[in-house]
Amino acid sequence: MTERTAGVRAAKTIANRARMLAAAKELFIDRGYAATTMKAIAERAGMAVQTLYFTFATKRAILLELLDTEIAGDAEPIATMDRPWFAEAVAAPPAEQIRLQVAAAARIHARVAAMLEVVRSAAATDPELAEIWQTNLAQRLTVQQRLVTELAAKIRLREGVSVDRGADIALALTAPETYRLLVGERGWSAEEWQEWVTGALTDQLIGR
Repeated sequence: MTERTAGVRAAKTIANRARMLAAAKELFIDRGYAATTMKAIAERAGMAVQTLYFTFATKRAILLELLDTEIAGDAEPIATMDRPWFAEAVAAPPAEQIRLQVAAAARIHARVAAMLEVVRSAAATDPELAEIWQTNLAQRLTVQQRLVTELAAKIRLREGVSVDRGADIALALTAPETYRLLVGERGWSAEEWQEWVTGALTDQLIGR
């Protein structure tokens, strides 16, 4: 096999994987997780179901990869707290840190809020999805705890607000459920959501 042929095959494999993930995302959002079958995903992607199983093995694996790539915005194995936006936020002055972290949340939610709602809504009856939801919630809380810890190192938090309480407040205000309620259901723009959360979080954590 020539280097060029190998490159063409690799590109085709990547493109096919992206098609299958896109098809799964559409079906998960439209039908829900339980009602989406591997056969339906393969048909939507225009692929053989055997190829889908060979690539991902299980529907759960597809969901997990979708969440990882949608949250990150790419397929690079880089944790949230190692991302450039995070480093930029923690290096910024207090008010700017809050603005940057909320801006990052808005970008992430634009990609993944609908998928997280699929997981949340199925968690009550599916133990695997319940575990995935709790893991995602714990990861989001860890990120907020780190961000509030960094904020508290720069400026005194509002009276009565500990790092843990501040992380809980940030977790609630930046939650995907809040984003979907206001942007998806109430017709806010993403920019309006971002401006509101930035103001509310600034007021709750450090005051105006």
